[in-house]
Amino acid sequence: MAPPLLTLQDIKLSFGVTPLLTGAELMVAPGERICLVGRNGSGKSSLMKIAAGLLEADAGERFIHPGATVRYLPQEPDLTGFDTVLAYVEAGLTPGDDPWRARMLLEALGLTGEENPARLSGGEARRAALARTLAPEPDILFLDEPTNHLDLPAIEWLEDELSRTKSALVLISHDRRFLENLSRSTVWLDRGIARRLDKGFAHFEDWRDEVLAAEELEHHKLARQIAREEDWMRYGVTARRKRNVRRVDELKALKARYRSHSGPQGVANLEASDAEQSGKLVVEAKNISKRFGERVVVRDFSTRIQRGERLGLVGPNGAGKTTLLNMLIGNLQPDTGSVRLGVGLEIAQLDQKRAQLKPGWTLAEALTGGGGDHVEINGQTRHIAAWMKDFLFRPEQARTPVHVLSGGERARVMLARALALPGNVMVLDEPTNDLDLETLDLLQDLIADYAGTVLLVSHDRDFLDRTVNRVIAYEGDGDWQVYAGGYSDMVAQRGEGVRARAQQESAQKQTAAPAAKSPASAPPQQRAKLSFKDKHALETLPGEIEALGSKIAKLEAELADPALFSRNPDRFHAASGELAKASEEREAKEERWLELEMLREELEAGR
Repeated sequence: MAPPLLTLQDIKLSFGVTPLLTGAELMVAPGERICLVGRNGSGKSSLMKIAAGLLEADAGERFIHPGATVRYLPQEPDLTGFDTVLAYVEAGLTPGDDPWRARMLLEALGLTGEENPARLSGGEARRAALARTLAPEPDILFLDEPTNHLDLPAIEWLEDELSRTKSALVLISHDRRFLENLSRSTVWLDRGIARRLDKGFAHFEDWRDEVLAAEELEHHKLARQIAREEDWMRYGVTARRKRNVRRVDELKALKARYRSHSGPQGVANLEASDAEQSGKLVVEAKNISKRFGERVVVRDFSTRIQRGERLGLVGPNGAGKTTLLNMLIGNLQPDTGSVRLGVGLEIAQLDQKRAQLKPGWTLAEALTGGGGDHVEINGQTRHIAAWMKDFLFRPEQARTPVHVLSGGERARVMLARALALPGNVMVLDEPTNDLDLETLDLLQDLIADYAGTVLLVSHDRDFLDRTVNRVIAYEGDGDWQVYAGGYSDMVAQRGEGVRARAQQESAQKQTAAPAAKSPASAPPQQRAKLSFKDKHALETLPGEIEALGSKIAKLEAELADPALFSRNPDRFHAASGELAKASEEREAKEERWLELEMLREELEAGR
């Protein structure tokens, strides 16, 4: 076996007085495929940063083979200071790297390289960061949640790219299928230490359960041993004093060992609030269509959804999954066709953008909807402290502002809010974002036991396989098709995956391109050019977006002051409101600019 490229031994790390890592270890050999798993907050990202040389441990040893190269993909890439995406990617290359690979990866990820980094969406920034990380082909790749904000075609492309790389991989991801397909070894970070299994993630959960069961048995045996020793102390025959002192000391050590056992880290306790049962028919859509400008998002789609069904919507980013979902539940009217909702529907909805969370809210206000100390779940009143505990929040976090919570914490808040609403139809738009594997398990169980109907949008293939019995898949050009079963069943029926179908459609469009230029199919004359108003908006919107970005940055800096709320609560609430309004305004302007830019490109291509 080749000597390891990198070794971590007895790594210790604390934040304040709270120990995070208490003796973790990691070894990476050439070409290895390691997945790093553990609960949110267990220290996975911190250990990865230590391994990548970006964070210094409090204690322990880090050895990296001389000359070994590493690249690290952060969860939140920073593209500031670069004029274009290509400049950002090329800045990650070393003198011996091939600059052609940077352009090739950007093209494969759907970017030209000429984009302004300040105007990228979350998914585009993630793709740019992936190109920068993969381009140098280092000895070790550290990838922290590489599938975040990626759609299914991009995830499948990334899987294929990583399966062919010669680099050693260390992966953190909540996407089970991604880990199962790529990992060959598993490192489980639990209560500050790292346990290693020389098998891929597919074997992890059975192994984890065996470890915890053996640990619980050992803990039970220790309790019985303590009971026997205490019984001897009280009723045993008096022996020599030296012997008694020794046994007293041993008993103290046993008790200390028993008390120090923390058990497995807590898991969220998910419970949905049920409403009265709906009618048998939940939704009936007949020949519905929707377009935005010249772009058809949904074309002549029909379906019937019965009570108790679980439907998943899949497709690439921008296909219109959320638009179709909103039409099905009555939040958006179709341009043509009709949607009939069943009787007695109570819809509980989880928004993928966390838009229902106001930055000025505290955690307690967010969980209760703005006020009060209690929530009502299935007719029972529960104190907010107990509801917080079910979702892994500590009582002292009750007054924590929502805007300082991590992505995983905000995801748990949104889940708590959605599950507290009485409903017989649960609508989940990207519910798996930022959730750890254990919370995903519980969410899957909740959906399986839910008495009502479930509609969800997700890019998580394993989650879809475990939860839905029908899939509505994007087929291109506004067409949607319904398939029986989960994601794997859909792929079997189509005969190809999402990425393969997307590539086929691209080839068909290229083949049909000459015909599209014929006079019969030419665009109408009134769309031959942009209106003066559209031209003006296209020129002025970037400056307005930039100005709003500066305003948002100033407000965020002001709200980051921990003493602001106690010093001036009125200003804190005012600034929070301004931040929410500015964020909404910037998002609207960005969407408008993107629509106009796409229209301009289409018109230029049609000339």
